Amino acid sequence: MASSTTTPLLPHHHLQNPQQLAGSPAAHRLSRPTLLSGILVSVLVICALVAVIHNQSQQPYHDGGAKPSSSAATTTFPTASPEAGLKRFPIELKTNAEVEWQRSAYHFQPDKNYISDPDGPMYHMGWYHLFYQYNPESAIWGNITWGHSVSKDMINWFHLPFAMVPDQWYDIQGVMTGSATVLPDGQIIMLYTGNAYDLSQLQCLAFAVNSSDPLLLEWKKYEGNPILFPPPGVGYKDFRDPSTLWLGPDGEYRMVMGSKHNETIGCALIYHTTNFTHFELKEEVLHAVPHTGMWECVDLYPVSTTHTNGLDMVDNGPNVKHVLKQSGDEDRHDWYALGTYDVVNDKWYPDDPENDVGIGLRYDFGKFYASKTFYDQHKKRRVLWGYVGETDPPKYDVYKGWANILNIPRTIVLDTKTNTNLIQWPIAEVENLRSNKYNEFKDVELKPGSLIPLEIGTATQLDITATFEVDQTMLESTLEADVLFNCTTSEGSAGRGVLGPFGVVVLADAERSEQLPVYFYIAKDTDGSSKTYFCADESRSSNDVDIGKWVYGSSVPVLEGEKFNMRLLVDHSIVEGFAQGGRTVVTSRVYPTKAIYGAAKLFLFNNATGISVKASLKIWKMKEAQLDPFPLSGWSS
Repeated sequence: MASSTTTPLLPHHHLQNPQQLAGSPAAHRLSRPTLLSGILVSVLVICALVAVIHNQSQQPYHDGGAKPSSSAATTTFPTASPEAGLKRFPIELKTNAEVEWQRSAYHFQPDKNYISDPDGPMYHMGWYHLFYQYNPESAIWGNITWGHSVSKDMINWFHLPFAMVPDQWYDIQGVMTGSATVLPDGQIIMLYTGNAYDLSQLQCLAFAVNSSDPLLLEWKKYEGNPILFPPPGVGYKDFRDPSTLWLGPDGEYRMVMGSKHNETIGCALIYHTTNFTHFELKEEVLHAVPHTGMWECVDLYPVSTTHTNGLDMVDNGPNVKHVLKQSGDEDRHDWYALGTYDVVNDKWYPDDPENDVGIGLRYDFGKFYASKTFYDQHKKRRVLWGYVGETDPPKYDVYKGWANILNIPRTIVLDTKTNTNLIQWPIAEVENLRSNKYNEFKDVELKPGSLIPLEIGTATQLDITATFEVDQTMLESTLEADVLFNCTTSEGSAGRGVLGPFGVVVLADAERSEQLPVYFYIAKDTDGSSKTYFCADESRSSNDVDIGKWVYGSSVPVLEGEKFNMRLLVDHSIVEGFAQGGRTVVTSRVYPTKAIYGAAKLFLFNNATGISVKASLKIWKMKEAQLDPFPLSGWSS
């Protein structure tokens, strides 16, 4: 039941300085701080160099020259021998009751410890496979191992034994980001970055021992690893994250990787191969953008300009654009741009150079990083995975015993109405967790300054769809309003403008001493044009002063005749927000101390001074997803 008041949202507390996560993936390549560790690393570096020299004499790095011959019809690789006893299940969490409420109920995360980059997602023989970076020993980054889980729907998961552990000289400091490729003979391989003793980044090959096993339980590392070393002119820590391979028109396979040159020019290197163990670096990069820094987790894929189905890399033609995406190592954001891929010359060109990769568009304007897409041939869609880091201090993560989660996987297509941005949307399978009944509120009148509680009971696991209709007479009579508005530099939801903010408050306590407003804000220029922003204000999301809190968001296209609409997936300490059908996405991590379990409340609000808004909502409670060890004892393929 909704009852109206005219109390504006409370003003902000003073914002705290953003907290830097010393244990986050930004520390991937940091050296060890202690003198003892430094001495040890120095000794290990010498050992590693000897091994590198020996290996290079066996498997030279190819950068030009004659191309190696193609492989035979059946692809086989010699294997490296891992140390015994390293493949094991993640340990079941012994929960800390004081922070258990922060754990998500329907997002993917292991029972305990640290998780980050999704790796090698694929659909194989009836199962979705997800590999991911995992520290089996701590809630802080380190000892990076590949976790492995399978699912029938990408929502409910079974954990499997680890796929790969850091047990060779070339990956002893971590089995880092990689991608899956299904070869012509059905063999499944993984190309991945190994962090060697000195943290140099070396590209490695692993393969499924039995590609006819639906669970892909056993993985072996190629005995000729590493297959690629940093090329001349590339820093030994600036060479990582090989992509999925795809076949070019000349019969050779392509692979892209992230790098940088001249310190500040981010770029995507491109390689060719015919036998999957020897690669030739092309003289020119696929694409480069000055002042964007190191690119990692590079992704290149096609999107249709006429249909809403996903495309595989072999799909090309006049009705196709190509997305180029990079994860910016310096700013920790995932940037993308739309453009054209020249399949003959292996060059990519942006449609709009002013919104090139690393300058304009992002997958998510909140907390979201190191993403990877894959083509789901089962349902003809392209699916996006990323990881959502913590914004609490690392000592908190150690205390609670875990860190980071993955987003709800999203379908990703071109917005064929604008042709200038992508559309991201939670996969349909997540709706199977919705309650059978839902709360509905129709045409709730929100006058300027309104704040209306929505009585729905427990409000920590929700799927919310909301539409807002703005009084057009009041909107048209406004000549100018907040032309220079920007979510991230604004006063957040407490900053009252003529045409905003208005939206939904989630994870709030009854007194709203803690709250996360997610909202629209309209800016209008003197020529009559308007621009809409979609924002999330974390500044009062927790009474804990040590938590990092930001105002996230960006502009979102609202076309003529469209209502303002948003969808929010609320799951304890994470809120994923999708505006205008997924044109702009904002993900927040929040850590309330009061607004938890039954104390969490939900509100509508309109903090604008010059417009009235009519809101309609549907709100589903969300069930928990299954995250269990796979019952291998009874398994038979």
